[in-house]
Amino acid sequence: MELSLTALALMGLLLAAWTVGAAVMMVRASKRVERHDAIKKSMRRMSQMLDEAPAVPLLVRADGKIEAPERLARWLGLEKMPQYLSELDGGDGSGLSAQQLDELSAAVRKTQKTAAPFRMAITPPGSNKALALRGTLSDPQISPGGAALVWVFDFSESEHELAGLREEAARAKGDFAALVGLIEAAPMPMWFRGGDGRLRLVNKAYVAAVGAQGADEVVSRQVELIEPVDGLTPAQIAQQAARQEMAVERIVPATIDGKRHSFRVSDLPLGTEGVAGYAVDIEDLEAQKRAFNAFRKAQRAMLDQLSIGVAQFDEEQKLVFANQPFLRQFALSPDAVREGLAFDRFLSTARENKRTPEVRDFPTWRREHVDWFSLSESFEEHWPLPGGVHLRTVAQPMPDGGLVLIAEDRTEQLALSATRDTLLRTRTATLDSLFEALAVFAPDGSLQLWNRSFAGTWGLAEDQLDSHPSADRLLELVAPNLARPAKAKAIGEIIRAATLDRKEKGGRIELADGRTLEFAGVPLPDGNGLLTVLDITDSQKAENALRERNIALEEADAVKARFLANMSYEFRTPLTSIGGFAELIQSGAAGPVSEQMAEYTSAILESVARLTEQVENVLDLSQSEAGLLPLSKERFELLPFVTEVVRSREGPIVEGNLSLDLRGNSGGLVEADKRQLGRVIGNLVDNAIAATPAGGKILVDIGKTREGARIVVSDNGRGMSDDELSRALDGLRRSPDGSLERRQGLGLPLARQLVEAHGGTLSLLSEPGAGTTATILIP
Repeated sequence: MELSLTALALMGLLLAAWTVGAAVMMVRASKRVERHDAIKKSMRRMSQMLDEAPAVPLLVRADGKIEAPERLARWLGLEKMPQYLSELDGGDGSGLSAQQLDELSAAVRKTQKTAAPFRMAITPPGSNKALALRGTLSDPQISPGGAALVWVFDFSESEHELAGLREEAARAKGDFAALVGLIEAAPMPMWFRGGDGRLRLVNKAYVAAVGAQGADEVVSRQVELIEPVDGLTPAQIAQQAARQEMAVERIVPATIDGKRHSFRVSDLPLGTEGVAGYAVDIEDLEAQKRAFNAFRKAQRAMLDQLSIGVAQFDEEQKLVFANQPFLRQFALSPDAVREGLAFDRFLSTARENKRTPEVRDFPTWRREHVDWFSLSESFEEHWPLPGGVHLRTVAQPMPDGGLVLIAEDRTEQLALSATRDTLLRTRTATLDSLFEALAVFAPDGSLQLWNRSFAGTWGLAEDQLDSHPSADRLLELVAPNLARPAKAKAIGEIIRAATLDRKEKGGRIELADGRTLEFAGVPLPDGNGLLTVLDITDSQKAENALRERNIALEEADAVKARFLANMSYEFRTPLTSIGGFAELIQSGAAGPVSEQMAEYTSAILESVARLTEQVENVLDLSQSEAGLLPLSKERFELLPFVTEVVRSREGPIVEGNLSLDLRGNSGGLVEADKRQLGRVIGNLVDNAIAATPAGGKILVDIGKTREGARIVVSDNGRGMSDDELSRALDGLRRSPDGSLERRQGLGLPLARQLVEAHGGTLSLLSEPGAGTTATILIP
């Protein structure tokens, strides 16, 4: 098929056009590929920039869908980013907490509705990162429809740094507060001055020391604690310390609360800031220093009064102190202390004065004693000196390298020790010669000393005591020899009381062989206990015999009292009959009575009355001695009763040309037997009438004491000696031939018995030529 040129031309043009179009298309495609590659590179670059950026975007759409890079998922501790905001709570401890998610959701909704930005900071529970969220309304070109764009910043490192800074700041603040508190609480005054020397800060101790109301007052008034020294004020001295950049310390006085104190003041430059200062009260130290010096002086004065020689050498082995006994013992002059006599020279001088032991090699002996300065503990030696003198020498090394030398003269003590040994031997011989058995026990109960008769008294062999047995072992040996072995415990208690309780106790025990031993424990001054044992078998038998005889005598006396009581009753019946018949005859019932017959009947009645009174006295006395005296007590006024008894003796008083003085208060009420008490008072008045010569005076005084009523009957008659008074109370008198006989009547013995039956006492006081006083006390 043939084609025309036109067709060929058209085809050529068409091919050319297609070729051109294809070329254009290829060029355009090439440009698109290049642009796409550029976009892809830009996207990768942007993605890398986002990955390395400190913030990650979070797009929250209106429907709750979210868009964010996976980097945010790693920050939140999630495996991958969820599709919705509500799914940021992982539920397994990852993501946001429920509270954080609620706060974020509320903030996002508010931004979507009002376009108001928000900020918040969170720390996801599943992550250790600190995240800051800044939310704004998204640009419609990014996401139309009211989406919220939240930028999430990771400021973990900044937060850690801030936390560290906060912690350091808090620590520094606490340290500063503690330092300020320490300065405020310091017991010593402290202050701070500026570069101009003016006070800027003071603590409470400073305020209290200057007596100000507060620190502000001290600073405003510039109240100084320290007084000027050498014309320089404390501020000027502080400025000098600042200029020299050197701490200045000095001791200056100050007056606090009206008392002078010594302070050690220090000024410490603090560079260009100023000068700090503090003052330490050293008054106690100064007082202690003065007290120490006084004590040292008193101690050295006291050492001069001792009988023991004491000397002190310093670390250079020179003599710095020696008391008077030391100087006398070694024949040293007082210049030895002032000159600082060397120790080796001291030994040489002592040897020259014959105050060291005799030795063959003195230089070697001296070198050995110079080595005392290097000892670590005290060392003791005994120096026998010429002439029989014996010195006990003690070397005591001192912490400063010096040495204290003590020399004691033991000559007299050794002589006393020899004398003591002699006395001990004498004591042993004396104890062995005693009749008593003796033993000495130590505080631990061991037997220390005994005499020869001790073992035999307890029925023991001598060799059983040679081992010095204990008290328990000794009791085991003694127990079989006792009548009752269990009584051995009583001996142990006596020993224990003497040694441990330091009490004296005694006891009595019977042996199996019939002997009776009396023992006692006596504490000794040296802490030991003495056990004394005495065989009282013979005296015990004699005591038993005397006791039996006493019982027999008491029974015989009781029989006598009963006999007298019965006989008194038997006498009373015929006497009553005789008196009755005499009264009938005297009354004329038996016929006319002549004058002579009336005289006879009066004599009979008087004798009957006297005999009846004696019988009643014997009866009352016998009943009183037997404890059977009946009393009919009643309460009555004492003064009227005594007045009546005294007036009944008016006749004999007038006949004897005597005067009677009755005085006293009422005496109060007494409870007594009127009849028996009247007999006592009447008997005493009768005795006073009989013992008082014509023209004499009798006194009856009634009073009241704390114990009861008191009745005193006294006279100024001839009186009695102590022997006569004792016999009168016993109812005896001395006959003209000098023998003792029962006196007529039983007045005083019966009176004493009657008063004692009332629970009272009767006491007599008499002096020859001065009279007699009888005192009755009735409770």
